[in-house]
Amino acid sequence: MTDAPAAATQKGFLGIVERAGNKLPDPVFLFFYLIFILMGISAIAAALGVSAIHPTQVNEDGSPVIVATASLLSAANLQRLFVEMPATFTHFHPLGFVLIVMLGAGVAERSGFFASGMRAAVRGAPKAFLTPVVAFIAMLSNHASDAGYVVLIPLAGVLYAAAGRHPLAGIAAAFAGVSGGFSANITPGQLDALLLGITQTAVDSSGIVENYSVNIAGNWWFIIGLTFVFLPVIWFVTDRIIEPRLGAWQAGPEHAAQFAESEKPLDAGQSRGLAMAGLATLGVVALWIFLTIGPGTPLINEAACAPGTVEAGICSVHLTLDPFYKSLVAAFFLVFLFAGWAYGASAGTIRNHRDLVGMMAEGMKEMGYYLVLAFAVSHFVAMFNWSNLGLIGAVHGASAISESGLPLWAIICITILFTAFLNLFVGSASAKWALLAPILVPMLMLLGVSPEGTTAAYRVGDGATNIITPLMVYFPLILIFCQRWVKSFGLGSLTALMLPYSLWLLVSGGLMTVVWFMLELPLGPGASVLYALPEIATP
Repeated sequence: MTDAPAAATQKGFLGIVERAGNKLPDPVFLFFYLIFILMGISAIAAALGVSAIHPTQVNEDGSPVIVATASLLSAANLQRLFVEMPATFTHFHPLGFVLIVMLGAGVAERSGFFASGMRAAVRGAPKAFLTPVVAFIAMLSNHASDAGYVVLIPLAGVLYAAAGRHPLAGIAAAFAGVSGGFSANITPGQLDALLLGITQTAVDSSGIVENYSVNIAGNWWFIIGLTFVFLPVIWFVTDRIIEPRLGAWQAGPEHAAQFAESEKPLDAGQSRGLAMAGLATLGVVALWIFLTIGPGTPLINEAACAPGTVEAGICSVHLTLDPFYKSLVAAFFLVFLFAGWAYGASAGTIRNHRDLVGMMAEGMKEMGYYLVLAFAVSHFVAMFNWSNLGLIGAVHGASAISESGLPLWAIICITILFTAFLNLFVGSASAKWALLAPILVPMLMLLGVSPEGTTAAYRVGDGATNIITPLMVYFPLILIFCQRWVKSFGLGSLTALMLPYSLWLLVSGGLMTVVWFMLELPLGPGASVLYALPEIATP
């Protein structure tokens, strides 16, 4: 493997991005710094009497509820910070969601199930359909965490070279699918649990409405839509823009070892393991169907549509299926766990229960950084809620946007573009959403956009610019994959290679989002794009 040379300083806009981004602190310390800044701002705002009228609550005498800024430097809030520190951390919504799903994903990844599944999916692809197959598998590989980057992207380069096509085109197509189409998929997964968990925290913290339930399937139909919008876009950009620019490819003798390694077919154990993993997945799906429609219906809240509620007009399908939605975290945990276990037992990578437990433990070791980040983020979000600045900012922001006369589609476009720009500097999807959600979610709720709708718009902007920022954590690794084929390939070359994908994904994803909102299509089971504030109860 050729080591990557020291990255030359970029020029122009990309140079500004690289230099500015490199000066930013680690996301953990970024949130600690923001906490200190927040404490100072809250104290000043409290002294100045900054406040807002609560949008959905009134006092017993009918007068409006005034929400005033609370200083985080007050004795009560300082006591709350230190006394409730364990609860603040452990009650952070996304924490449990992500850890549970990753317990199962750790087994699926370390047993070899993810890697073998991706190899089997792309190896037999016809030459004419190589790009769409690679792009589709790349988007599905988002459930496989690092495996999409480490396994599929270099494999795509080899497959293209073996087909007589330029390997860098294969790497670009796979990178665009894995990272540019980061939120596109056909089923929810750990990313949905992470982002929509943060959305739930933002809703709860806002105080706008009580008992609003955000489930991890709240963007399911939307991410399916993204998959089938992004698929032809990546196909077109790869075959019509990128590959013609790269020119003809001639493999040299130095590439023989790469061909030999990738041409190894799946052995009998791996093939048998994939078959057993498929059966295990079907078994979990069958179990969930039985729990939903079988005797006792444990995953259905039948009381939500009890006799008489339909006639009264208060029967809610969303409330009826609420236990099912909330059980999806456990469902994905079991799918990954049993599929990985079945594969490993057949392929020989899991010999006994100790190997299984060891893989789950290894998966948790990789979550160490996330736990540190979650500690900082959970306290920032909680303290933002204690100060009331989130609700106050949302009320005044929504009022300003409403008075500006901007249509809803323009507000959605601004949200997507702002997210895409911020993503150039702050690469972590969870850190960025934890920073934006406390303001964006309640503000857009006041403007009639559901929390799931705001999350969907955020996801489009977050993925589109992943593939052009040198600050993206896998960017240097992709550069090394490229240099295996073209030694002179540099950081600027990779950015230029991926820029057409970024622009096309941003435009196509943005257009799809605008059309989705204009048609008011559901984003997922029980999840609308629009939200109506509850009527203020008359005392």
